[in-house]
Amino acid sequence: MATNPTFQLFSSSNEKSSSSQGLGFFDSQEPPRPPPPPPVEVFSSEVSSSVAFTVDKVSIDEVTLLKGRVNTKEVFGLPNSDLVPGVYEGGLKLWEGSIDLVKALEKESQSANISFPGKRVLELGCGHALPGIYACLKGADAVHLQDFNAEVLRCLTIPNLNANLSQKSPSVSVGDREVRFFAGEWSEVHQILPLVNDGETDKKGGYDIILMAETIYSISAQKSLYELIKRCLAYPDGAVYMAAKKYYFGVGGGTRQFLSMIEKDGVLASTLVSEVTDGSSNVREVWKLSYKS
Repeated sequence: MATNPTFQLFSSSNEKSSSSQGLGFFDSQEPPRPPPPPPVEVFSSEVSSSVAFTVDKVSIDEVTLLKGRVNTKEVFGLPNSDLVPGVYEGGLKLWEGSIDLVKALEKESQSANISFPGKRVLELGCGHALPGIYACLKGADAVHLQDFNAEVLRCLTIPNLNANLSQKSPSVSVGDREVRFFAGEWSEVHQILPLVNDGETDKKGGYDIILMAETIYSISAQKSLYELIKRCLAYPDGAVYMAAKKYYFGVGGGTRQFLSMIEKDGVLASTLVSEVTDGSSNVREVWKLSYKS
């Protein structure tokens, strides 16, 4: 594992300054990835008991959630790095986009632009799963959580979900709704997801809401992610809420490139929900994707 290159998705101020002088990183080739592990469903009973897990409170406007904390080296035997492509995709770190997405969902909920009761929700690249946990607390009928690494689900996602639900009213529990966990690469995980509609618009399957934060940093993975979305999004009223940076300096992805791909495909329309320019990183955005009428 030590030979795998690591990437930092959040540039330092010096790195941002030098990167802003040009966009040559879009032309750079990503290193080849090892074969992905086969997709598997991870059950809540498989939660890890051997990895230390602690929680901190995180206030997101009027919403208070818990974010779990585990040690990357303890889980993967890796140093404290953001990601190792094809081995560990950063699921143990709480990315800014997850916070942005929960904020956007709360505002959309308050303005009646989104409603979770009765809905089937899928969070892709979930990690801490704060957006998925928010959907669960808001009454979604089914919440399915996907991450590249099964270890992330066992060591972080499942205990973080349990911690958040246990601090709420006793009336809120996993048993009240269908919560399931799936590990796998985006080009293959559709094989085990229960609500895939394979992109056929005459079917009633699919997820009503798909959530994802910080998932489009890798150019090489964007196409498989988009194909998965089309396989999974319910027609005609399904919606995707995506939080991401405008550009991921040094890695190559970003909202502009991903939205350009979507526009060329012509199936989904995109609407900007919110923009964050707080100076802590480059511009961050939340977008809503839905079927064109």
